[in-house]
Amino acid sequence: MEVTLPYISLSVFFLLIAFEFLSKARTQKNLPPSPPALPVIGHLHLLKQPLHRTLHQLSQNLGSIFSLRFGSNLVVVVSSPSAVEECFTKNDVVLANRPRFAFGKYLGYNYTTVVAASFGDHWCNLRRVMAPPQCLLIHQARRIKLLLLRLSQNSSHDFKKVELKSKFYELTFNIVMRMIAGKRYCGDDLSNYEEAKEFRELVIEAFEYGDASNPGDFLPGFEKNLGRIHKKVDAFLQDLINEHRRDKSKNTMIDNLLSLQESHLDYYTDEIISGLILVSVLSSIYFTSIDRALQQSSSTELAV
Repeated sequence: MEVTLPYISLSVFFLLIAFEFLSKARTQKNLPPSPPALPVIGHLHLLKQPLHRTLHQLSQNLGSIFSLRFGSNLVVVVSSPSAVEECFTKNDVVLANRPRFAFGKYLGYNYTTVVAASFGDHWCNLRRVMAPPQCLLIHQARRIKLLLLRLSQNSSHDFKKVELKSKFYELTFNIVMRMIAGKRYCGDDLSNYEEAKEFRELVIEAFEYGDASNPGDFLPGFEKNLGRIHKKVDAFLQDLINEHRRDKSKNTMIDNLLSLQESHLDYYTDEIISGLILVSVLSSIYFTSIDRALQQSSSTELAV
């Protein structure tokens, strides 16, 4: 046993060297500069929060265009305004396709959602379907009015500190879910408290695995957890779709998609509808940066 251990260690060492050599041999010579990488994980060890500052520091040493390896995936970082303009004007179609990450496979419903699908007719159609309808503006006005009323009541006609981050999270979440399903999932006096609690937890968990700077997406074992989350999310959304299939009187996004399904059954499957629902929820929260309210311990307080 004492004799075999050095041989095993030596074998592992040579395997790592061989892996690094083969990786370099496959690398094209015209790639942008890159910092030293570790075997297997590449540059994942460099990913530190906040990610944009980490990339900025690397650009100071490597230049405005450099390359990184996240596991086996090659990433090119562009920070020069002129290069960015060229990427999104002259080469926008070439660079329009999404990377095949595990998140797109599971929570992106096998790359069929608007955030995971490749550029083409399917993506363009999904984008048209997800255009914000006029009813969203009505829901926004109602929810904002209710939020202001509650803040006024809480102040009791006096100056009082109010934690706003969670309030805006609830506002955004309720507006979107009113549009999608005709229900509220945050706030007081919820008739569907357990359902709302379950869905909020699923959304937060999906966000944790969908973070663009999550190094787990490039390492083995990540897909197992994503598959587990996908089953839970898909079961919840399928129940929601079935509920609206039985009663289409609310004129929500789900009801409209089910109407399209009747005339285009082969295209608007339940899987496509579930993907549209999930993307609508996650995207709306992400782009307003409100999702961090339930993930960070710090809170922003303003005097009302």
